[in-house]
Amino acid sequence: MVIAAGPSWRQQPSPLSEDATPLIILLDVSESMTQTDIAPSRLERAKQKISDLLERVSEKRVALVVYAGSAHTVLPLTPDHDLVRNYLSSIKVDMMPRNGKFAEYALPSVAKVLGDTRTQPGLLLITDGLGTDTESLFAAWLKANPAQLTLYGIGRVEPEQSEIPLAKSQLESLAARTGADLVEVTVDQRDVETIVRRLEGQYVIIDDEALPWLDSGYWLVWPTLALALLWFRRGWTRVWSQLVAASILSYALSQSAPVLAQAAHDPGGLVTSNAFDEKSRETSASTPQATPWYEIAFDGFVSLWLTDQQYGYLLLEFGYFEKAANIFDDPIWQATARYYDEDFRQAAQLYSRRDSNINLFNEANAWAHRRDYLLALKKFDELLVRDSEFPGAQANRDVVQAIVDETQRLSESQAQEGDNSGSDLDPESDPRIAEGADQLTWEEKARQTFSADELLANPETAALWLKSVQQNPATFLSTKFTIQIEERGVSE
Repeated sequence: MVIAAGPSWRQQPSPLSEDATPLIILLDVSESMTQTDIAPSRLERAKQKISDLLERVSEKRVALVVYAGSAHTVLPLTPDHDLVRNYLSSIKVDMMPRNGKFAEYALPSVAKVLGDTRTQPGLLLITDGLGTDTESLFAAWLKANPAQLTLYGIGRVEPEQSEIPLAKSQLESLAARTGADLVEVTVDQRDVETIVRRLEGQYVIIDDEALPWLDSGYWLVWPTLALALLWFRRGWTRVWSQLVAASILSYALSQSAPVLAQAAHDPGGLVTSNAFDEKSRETSASTPQATPWYEIAFDGFVSLWLTDQQYGYLLLEFGYFEKAANIFDDPIWQATARYYDEDFRQAAQLYSRRDSNINLFNEANAWAHRRDYLLALKKFDELLVRDSEFPGAQANRDVVQAIVDETQRLSESQAQEGDNSGSDLDPESDPRIAEGADQLTWEEKARQTFSADELLANPETAALWLKSVQQNPATFLSTKFTIQIEERGVSE
C-alpha cells in the first residue's frame, strides 16, 4: 500500500542553471614564491596556471588580489579576462611594499570587492605557505562570510628540492578546518581541471515551485523483497537474525580498533618510495639522496610517542637544527631552527610570516647576520617606528649602521685612489657627452604630467595617459601599492 501511494520527497531537477558565482583569486607574492623548485619559479608557474584557468571559466567574473606583508586589489570583479591577464603578467615580488606572508590581510579586500553581492563567492588561494594566524582568521571570516575556498599549493615538499619547502601540513590543516579542497601543482592540466570541477559545482540552479515531484515509491520494492526472504522458508527467520547480528557486531569491532596518531604522517617530512616515484614523474629534478632506513625507522618509532612539535624541540635541543626545521609545522619555530643552522635568508623569510615586533626584530637580526645590512637597517627602522623602546633594537641598529658607514668610507677612499682622468673631460668638448646631454634634455621635455582635471576634461589627454599606463602596468601597480599602504595600512 505504501508503494502504491507513491511517496515523493524531491522535485524533478531544474534544467536551467546560471554561473552567477564570482571568482576571487588571492595570489601570494611573497619572497618565497621566487623559489625555482617549480620551474621557472613558483610565482611564474602560478601566473601560467591562472591564465589556463581563465580560459576554462570564460563566463565567470574574476577579481585579482595580491598579498605579501600587505594586500592590494589589482582588479575588481570583471568579465574581461584579457585585462586580468595583462595585469597578471606584470605582477612581481619586488613591487610589494612590505615583506611577509599574510593572506588574512586580503580578506577585507575580498569583502570590498564583493560589495552587496549576495551570491556565495569562490575564493582561490594560491600560496606555498601560511602565516601563523592565517588559519584561525580565515576560519573565523568564512564562518561569518560563507564562501567556497579552494587552496592551491604550489611548490615541492621535499627539503632537497627547495630552500623553503611547500608547507603542505599547514594547508591541509586549513583545508580540514574550513572544508576547503587542497589542490597541488602538476606539470599537466590535472590541477586546473580539478579547480574547474570545484568551481563548476557552484552553478546556481534556478528554482521553480511548479516543477513536478518525482514518484520514488518503486525504490521501496527492493527492501520489501529483502524482508520477504526472511519468511521464505520455515526456520530461516532465526538464521537471518543471527547473520545480521554477527554482521553488526563485526562492524562495531572493526570501528573500535585503536588508531595510532600521526600514523600517516612522517615527522621527518620523508617521502615514501611510491610517493616519490609519483613526484619524480611530474618533475625533471634530480633524485635526492635516499634517507637511511634506520632514520626512517627511528622517526616512525618516535612518532608513536611524540608530536612533531615535541620531536622538533628535542632535535633543536640536541643541535640537529636542519632536521628540526623540516619537522616543525609552525613557521616561527622553523625560522628559529634555520637561524641556529645559520641559514639566515630562510630564517628571515620565515620570521616575516608573523606580524609582530619580536619577529620583526628577529628578521632584522637575520638579515644583518646574512650581511644584507641595508635591508637590516630598513627592518630596524620599521621596528623603531612601531616601538622606539623595543629592547636591543636601537643598539643593534647602531652596530649595523657603523658597519655600513665603515664600508662607505672604504669605498670612497678606494675611489679617490683610482684613476681620475675622466674628471678632466670638458662636457662641451666631448661630442658623446654633448649628445647624451641633448638626449636627456629631450626626454625631460617629452615627460609630461597631467592633473586629474586635465584627464577628465580632455579625452585625448586621458587616452594618452591610459596608453602609457597600459604599456607599463608594473610601474603603475608598484606606485599604487606604495600609496595604498601609506594611506590605509596593510589592508583595506
